[in-house]
Amino acid sequence: MTADDSFSRLDDDDYPAYTMGRAAEMLGTTQGFLRALGEARLITPLRSAGGHRRYSRYQLRIAARARELVDQGTPIEAACRIVILEDQLEEAQRINAEYRRAAESANPTAAA
Repeated sequence: MTADDSFSRLDDDDYPAYTMGRAAEMLGTTQGFLRALGEARLITPLRSAGGHRRYSRYQLRIAARARELVDQGTPIEAACRIVILEDQLEEAQRINAEYRRAAESANPTAAA
């Protein structure tokens, strides 16, 4: 891997760039909270060669949303389920928009 390859990964939302300590610090939470999210299977951090948890920016966004819900009084299990459903809805809406665009480009007169 070249230095250019390493830097290009910094823009990758799924690249596990953050240690558990750094992730907890960025979210303003504890490492235990991140472990609890893993136990609830909301996020599954990748492991380094030494077995340390590594988090991506995408996982940090998911964890931040869960923390927001927990801070509002939602039990962690319910917060995890809400976040999963929100994420699934967003993905379904993205896919529907792609289908709509594809249908409109295939038949531009029907869209008018």
